Amino acid sequence: MSRFRIFYLLGIMLLFLALMMIIASFWSLGEQGPDRMAFLKAILLTAGVGFFLFKLFSGATRKELSLVENFTLVALAWFVAGIFGALPFHFFGLFNGSFIDAYFEAVSGFTTTGATLLDDIENIPRGLLLWRAITQWLGGMGIIVLFLAILPRFGFRSMTMFKAELPGPIAERLVPRVVETARRLWLIYVALTLSEIILLMICGLDFFDALTHSFTTMPTGGFSTYTASIAAFNNPAAEIVVTSFMFLAGANFVLYFRLIRGDFSIHRNPELRFYTAVTALSIILITADIYNLYEGEIFTALRLASFQVVSIITTTGYATTNFDAWHHFSRVLLLGLMFIGACGGSTGGAIKQVRVMLMLKFSIRELSNLVHPSAISSIKLGEQNLSEEVLRPIMGFGFLYFALTAFATLILNGLGLDFETSLSAVAATIGNVGPGLAGVGPLHNYQVIPPVGRVMLSIMMVVGRLEVYTVLVILLPESRRLWRNVLASK
Repeated sequence: MSRFRIFYLLGIMLLFLALMMIIASFWSLGEQGPDRMAFLKAILLTAGVGFFLFKLFSGATRKELSLVENFTLVALAWFVAGIFGALPFHFFGLFNGSFIDAYFEAVSGFTTTGATLLDDIENIPRGLLLWRAITQWLGGMGIIVLFLAILPRFGFRSMTMFKAELPGPIAERLVPRVVETARRLWLIYVALTLSEIILLMICGLDFFDALTHSFTTMPTGGFSTYTASIAAFNNPAAEIVVTSFMFLAGANFVLYFRLIRGDFSIHRNPELRFYTAVTALSIILITADIYNLYEGEIFTALRLASFQVVSIITTTGYATTNFDAWHHFSRVLLLGLMFIGACGGSTGGAIKQVRVMLMLKFSIRELSNLVHPSAISSIKLGEQNLSEEVLRPIMGFGFLYFALTAFATLILNGLGLDFETSLSAVAATIGNVGPGLAGVGPLHNYQVIPPVGRVMLSIMMVVGRLEVYTVLVILLPESRRLWRNVLASK
């Protein structure tokens, strides 16, 4: 039955996850790290469950998954990846036996959020730090998109899977076959990652730091091997490299493919221009607002503002300073950027630049229609007229995004957290940003959040990474019927 094929494909995913753990464990073995047994237990359990599912459901029909089954697979893949990705942390005792905390850290990795419960990060074994970085790198371009690229013969070949996971309202094919599209996206992703590793090493970082920070920059993840994040390096050249690659990671990867093919007209792309303009304007405004905090050193203010604006708007979440100590205007502006986010088709999170553009255009059109009710006007994206069928889900997305943010903020507020901490924690997790303000600011972690709140924020990370609809679809009656049928077939 096709519905059992979901478990077969999840089994393959777990086997691949075990392979990635083996790669991370090599560093632990090389350094004779204390995390070796934790990796061994995690690898055996993950591979064992994966092999069991793979063999048990290998006889499932090769029939193409239905629309609901595709969405269910993608949503389940991310929640299951978090469970098994947490095992190395849990078996090592990184969170004193709390699996909820280990799960929070793993989900934060795979969703490229970068929110952490850890302090004194420098004293964590390097094998586990590498595993944290790998979770973000895998999650950046998407676990399912990776399988579309490398494992199509096992059944990972659906355009629905591709659309359900790739960030942005319009999932664009680079070539006619979705498998080739996934492969080319991942090749661009790998090439940019390797380029950053080389440049960071030229700037003076050792191989481990260059590797782990490239693995968390390109997916706009933000995990660092240091508690002080990028500020720990005190290296302006490295900051410039990281800022540049964060900005590149926040742009639509389809544009890079077009550039490689010789299409130099990408500078006319409306979303890229909007993204660049919002970023530049925010840097100027914050620089003007904070320069007096740095004794009038305009270049210091510009450097810090540039890094933090790019870090927040791309939803990376690195820090080179305590931006929570900046003036109120700058803090509110950064909070706003947490909602706007990066471009569609990037590795960044939040609402996305293209959606914000279209929401603004939609609002302006509706205001205009109040004055000129008989006028017929269309909304354009570049030269393309957009139909109401395209605009409707975008407006629906905006409503759901803010409704979920408000609901989760009220929950955290009800758990005893102040409003600023509650709102910024939710904005930073559903937007996959990482650090927020106040109690979850850049000098703090998420330990202030109660366990119930951590579970909720873990869910919000996945909801944000899969852009709301993919997760909410599994709550529809059609999805419930799918699970009733699965249980009835046992």
